[in-house]
Amino acid sequence: MSDLKFSEKGMQHYEWLLTRYPDKQAALLPTLRIAEEEFGNLGVPEMKYVADLMGISPARVFGVVTFYTHFRRAGTGTYHIQVCSTLSCALRGSQEVCDHVAKRLGIEVGETTEDGLFTLSKVECLGSCDTAPMFQLNDDYHENLTLQDVDGIIEECRQEAARGGAR
Repeated sequence: MSDLKFSEKGMQHYEWLLTRYPDKQAALLPTLRIAEEEFGNLGVPEMKYVADLMGISPARVFGVVTFYTHFRRAGTGTYHIQVCSTLSCALRGSQEVCDHVAKRLGIEVGETTEDGLFTLSKVECLGSCDTAPMFQLNDDYHENLTLQDVDGIIEECRQEAARGGAR
């Protein structure tokens, strides 16, 4: 049995959400966002908690979490680099950016660095086609990237982590 549970504030937010949607299931995405904020990531225990809370199957919750790339799943590094790989970005160098990040961090796509600092993912369209190549770092877009920009961003993250902060 898991000890997971929303804080009082989190539960109030959840209950308020339920008043904003036509049925409980329609509130799944924002409820998952609350869980992510409350627990830091969405692993199996967190997904099961949401499923039990909402009275839906854990498989449905898992399907939603794994479909949407914006949710922080268990094992994701402090800095999640999501490189857009759709056509606009691909034509403007996203594969080169992705390869450069992988080499610089010493990991492959889908992996997390040993120190838990970075996770690298390739994702579908992030809706910034006119500023390709780009990637999303946690919640922030970095657009019109050059390889020098990538190096600077990674170094800035490392310095921030060394100071005890995180984006």
